[in-house]
Amino acid sequence: MKKLIISTTLLVIFGLTSYAQNGTGFGIKGGLNYNGNGDYFESIGAAAEHPDKNIGYHLGFFGKFGDKIYIRPELVYTSTKSDYNNGTFKMNKLDAPVLVGLRFFSLFNVFGGPSFQYILDTKFNDINIKNVENDITVGLNFGIGVEINKVGIDLRYERGFNNNEATFIDNNLGGTVISSIDTRPEQLILSLSVKL
Repeated sequence: MKKLIISTTLLVIFGLTSYAQNGTGFGIKGGLNYNGNGDYFESIGAAAEHPDKNIGYHLGFFGKFGDKIYIRPELVYTSTKSDYNNGTFKMNKLDAPVLVGLRFFSLFNVFGGPSFQYILDTKFNDINIKNVENDITVGLNFGIGVEINKVGIDLRYERGFNNNEATFIDNNLGGTVISSIDTRPEQLILSLSVKL
């Protein structure tokens, strides 16, 4: 399935180059994420709590095809971190959003579309979590941006569509307790992009 997502993204990027218009091009992007995973964390021996949101980062590349109305597929490495009362949950993933956008007043744009995620690695308190329910999930990205010449800044919101739990066993408190974290992303993403 992951090969299908990556192949489809690359096919869209390279297949659309024959329809070059004014705004068409490729570039690199990076920035910060303000992250939360899912809606709650089931803490050991306590009721579910809302996690604190934390700063992560992302780096990747994109293609942009079109001018006033455009398609923008991206392939991005994302690292997120969420702090809880009894530890820190870290996740590394590949994101492949396929966005449709509308440019207006020559500088501004709005966009949205699905985002496919492939989870590479998850850790809670430096313990690798191997049994994430689904390695591949689908979410939604939408946002606004400003583009001046070859430099762009955008702010977007990302939300995963379906629950995706990671479970782990903790033996630290004198007994075996099974806990879970909903790994579904919920993020504000601030990006700086440069068209090459």
